[in-house]
Amino acid sequence: MDSHGRKAVAATLSVASNTALVIFKIVVGLVTGSVSVMSEAIHSGMDLVAACIALVAVRASGKPADDDHPYGHGKFENLSGAIEALLIFTAAGWIIYEAIHKLLAPSPIETMGLGVAVMFVSAAVNVVVSRILFKVGRETDSVALLADAWHLRTDVYTSAGVMAGLGLIMVGGVVLPGVSLLWLDPVVAIAVAMLIMHAAFRLTRQSVRDLLDASMPGEEREWIRAYLGSLASRIRGFHRLRTRKAGPTRFVEFHLLVAADMHVDESHGITDEITAHIVDRFPGALVTIHIEPCDGTCKPVCVDGCFLDEDGRRAVRAS
Repeated sequence: MDSHGRKAVAATLSVASNTALVIFKIVVGLVTGSVSVMSEAIHSGMDLVAACIALVAVRASGKPADDDHPYGHGKFENLSGAIEALLIFTAAGWIIYEAIHKLLAPSPIETMGLGVAVMFVSAAVNVVVSRILFKVGRETDSVALLADAWHLRTDVYTSAGVMAGLGLIMVGGVVLPGVSLLWLDPVVAIAVAMLIMHAAFRLTRQSVRDLLDASMPGEEREWIRAYLGSLASRIRGFHRLRTRKAGPTRFVEFHLLVAADMHVDESHGITDEITAHIVDRFPGALVTIHIEPCDGTCKPVCVDGCFLDEDGRRAVRAS
């Protein structure tokens, strides 16, 4: 199965698991009357919507480039991540609103053991599914799947928090009879919402960064610079290195400086070699290289990527 097929299968698994968890949590939340369980149901509902968006984005991003989208459809995944983050912010706001209302007017929680059980099942399911999404997302460099994985991983933490809150209320009823700990339920729900908002902020920053054509991460750009530096015996330098990313696809372009008397065939062979090496390091990358003849005269833009030593530059200038 190719990378797009693997991504589609993983996204479909996320949709199926979230659908089951939403139904399960809503039923238990209505039975127990727990606002924290209901907040988790809403969270899983947002996860389900996000999973559906991720599935659509993964399928759309897999389409080949066409006349209307000559650079491909990779940014569908970045757009998916941004929408998912917005949904999380919305869900968090609703949870905080309901929790404050419950804090001001607490009501009994029925069958808390059932609430603890559903949170345990939710956490266990999401641990398994999120691991699958992280694995496939990292192997295929899928922004949409990684965003979905972080959704589910956040759900693991929040489910554990709700489970702990309900458990403390149950234990408190035995150890401290007559002391009401019902306030723990909405307080935990607010803590859940804060965790959700933190995840949403991180997803927003990551998704919007690529939508705005920010450069590839620093370590990736440094790898390109180091690789070109290893070719110093064959090329004279490079400049105007520009990079960006759309979904899993990286775009790399730069001007390559070669000896002014180098034959066209040789310079073309070097660009083919460089392109192949970069694509091997970043699968699916689109590399554009502009060849420029170098006579040793260093313009300001050339200095940073120049491989000639000072003696070589001065000798050429003096001639």
